[in-house]
Amino acid sequence: MEKHNFSAGPCILPQEVLKKSAEAVIDFNNSGLSLLEISHRSKPFVDVMENARSLALELLGLEGKGYKALFLQGGASTQFLMVALNLLEKRAGYLNTGTWSNNAIKEARIYDDVYEVASSKEAGYNYIPKGYTIPEDYDYFHCTSNNTIFGTQMKSFPDSPIPMVCDMSSDIFSRQLDFTKFDLIYAGAQKNMGPAGTTLVIVKEDILGKVSRKIPSIMDYKVHIEKSSMFNTPPVFPVYVSMLTLEWLKKLGGIKAIEEINEMKARVIYSEIDLNPLFKGYSVKEDRSNMNATFTLINDDLKETFDTMLKEAGISGLNGHRSVGGYRASMYNALPLDSVKALVEVMSELETKA
Repeated sequence: MEKHNFSAGPCILPQEVLKKSAEAVIDFNNSGLSLLEISHRSKPFVDVMENARSLALELLGLEGKGYKALFLQGGASTQFLMVALNLLEKRAGYLNTGTWSNNAIKEARIYDDVYEVASSKEAGYNYIPKGYTIPEDYDYFHCTSNNTIFGTQMKSFPDSPIPMVCDMSSDIFSRQLDFTKFDLIYAGAQKNMGPAGTTLVIVKEDILGKVSRKIPSIMDYKVHIEKSSMFNTPPVFPVYVSMLTLEWLKKLGGIKAIEEINEMKARVIYSEIDLNPLFKGYSVKEDRSNMNATFTLINDDLKETFDTMLKEAGISGLNGHRSVGGYRASMYNALPLDSVKALVEVMSELETKA
């Protein structure tokens, strides 16, 4: 039976990427060696790393604009700490829109003063705050572009008077933006790029080297830039799969092409959520995420029936996060439109049975 993978992460990957990466585990580039056992210092893998870093900048439109791409380890959660270590001298402003931005605030406060410029916590993070002011005398402003747990997404970004940092873990490469507005972007690979194990960091070099504290080498962006993302042994397999995914996206037509597909998927699922009287969306309509549609059954008595129907249709990974409940359809770049249509068919069929 065909499976429809709505997992929030690790997420669905393109079939051609899975096939190529599986082949490389057995025999990488016809070398007779597995990708998992070659030296990370060997030319074949150095080429992989350089290609992955170059593709990331190319797809975001940041080539030749003073940015560097890094593939690091520790997930986006390590970036909560690393951003503060490298950029926070006196005070920083954070937009609190969900669990992960809240965690980023917690980590940054270890080092210095952090101010929440706005928060939607009091409403269960079901909307994105607007109309806030970013203080001009702060070191940087931090935001989270998409919130996987609550299903909200920033549809626009402020013109920040200070360096802007963005956690794009769950919608990187999914839509067109003016990425030059951001001075540092980070994203765990396991949503739109590859398997868990590596984190993409895009940083504008001229914002670095301005804090007075001593930064441990492993946490210093400048060190990783100087070592071409090879300061320590990189996560070879996740970087390779990320490279293949970026190549797939480029061949598809880049971010412009995938954005059109993502918008179509979002229209299909949200139309059903709004029209079907058995379901209710979690987030406010104007801030709904194109990556993570969160919704609940109005009548919990139908849950067992609905869950059985989902299983019979081959639909997987639809359970909502434990802190919200309900359901969450994660529609990352590699999820086909047909999978969204299959889910909508089940939702519509449930209405006829109720």
